[in-house]
Amino acid sequence: MDRTSKAHGSNGTNGRAPDGQRPRPGRPNFGKGTGNTLSLKWSALHDAAQAVATIAGAAPEVAVDEVRRFPVSMREAGGWRLQHAEQGIADLTSIMEPGLSALLAALARGANPQAAALALWNEFLEARNALLELLPPERQSARRPS
Repeated sequence: MDRTSKAHGSNGTNGRAPDGQRPRPGRPNFGKGTGNTLSLKWSALHDAAQAVATIAGAAPEVAVDEVRRFPVSMREAGGWRLQHAEQGIADLTSIMEPGLSALLAALARGANPQAAALALWNEFLEARNALLELLPPERQSARRPS
């Protein structure tokens, strides 16, 4: 019996999905074009937000389609929508990065930053929902998570 074929999958893909990327359990897929800078930033922002939510004790968020497809939708829309999306993501990142760093530093000192994390989590949700307003009307869902 060949152990190599079982360890890497018998289809010769080394455990990779048909698109060549390794599947990541527990991590949402933010659409095709993940090599795109906007998609990468959006995904990293949501990774940081999930860490904040965990510290806050908030329930894990289930990403809806408009959230997952936001970078793709903005690239397709182009123009002013794309420019505002890029700026909004940069602004939200500039809030989340030092906020998460401060929360992690507080945890490392043995403090309980749950209240601060909850405030940052709520701020993230509000700012992210404002960014979702940039979606063209046909891309917006009738109901958005809060």
